[in-house]
Amino acid sequence: MPDPVRTAAVRAVLITSLTLIQAMVAFLSTLAGSWLAFPMTLSGVGSTVVATWAVLDVWITRQVWNQRNGVVSVPSSTARRMRRERRRARRTARSAARQDTRIRGRDTGGLSRA
Repeated sequence: MPDPVRTAAVRAVLITSLTLIQAMVAFLSTLAGSWLAFPMTLSGVGSTVVATWAVLDVWITRQVWNQRNGVVSVPSSTARRMRRERRRARRTARSAARQDTRIRGRDTGGLSRA
């Protein structure tokens, strides 16, 4: 993960976790009948908007980074394709070897195997 995307992701996780803590405090203060319930609920609504923007910021930052720097090559996809090609070549070689032994096995000079 590139540095700008990682920074945005860390920021989003921190903001989202603080928003969840704030929502829990608002809920518990409402159950307790505390005066803090109303202000916490109002700020919780604002925090939800900020947390939503933070999560969208991760996605936008990732898209912008990919657009500017190009998509980083994923080695696993290349390695997977090469493994498939090697497997296919081995299979072909094995089947050719099997065919070769079958043909040789039949050539007994007219004598039957008994």
